[in-house]
Amino acid sequence: MTRIFWDTNLFIYLFERNPHFAGRVQALRRRMLERGDLLLTGALTVGEVLVKPLEAKDAELADLYRNLFANESAVTVIPIDSKAAEHYAEIRSDRAIAHADALQLACAAVAGTDLFITSDARLESKTIRGVKFVTSLLRAPL
Repeated sequence: MTRIFWDTNLFIYLFERNPHFAGRVQALRRRMLERGDLLLTGALTVGEVLVKPLEAKDAELADLYRNLFANESAVTVIPIDSKAAEHYAEIRSDRAIAHADALQLACAAVAGTDLFITSDARLESKTIRGVKFVTSLLRAPL
């Protein structure tokens, strides 16, 4: 079983039916399910995807998102704990990595991630202890 971590933007593309990327994210998820891969994300993702529904006062949509992330058979949410904080500090020592990206990568590292997928191609060149590979959505293997 491969442990695949999705950065927030993949969920947003999917939830908002992004015309350029939602199809690719759906295809990626189908292949993950076929292979029995484990989908991971960081606690930050939950907060980020809730911004729009809460801003719009759309309690139904917010609850839908909360329930998705509460369903551990669909996605495992990695908390930001003291282990993640240690990884965060190490990752942020590279000042080219933004705070949010460092938090996500830290959660991925704590989870022992095989593949971290993001839309930020700048992260592809980064080597992160605890994460085997970092790739962009456009290069992610389907």
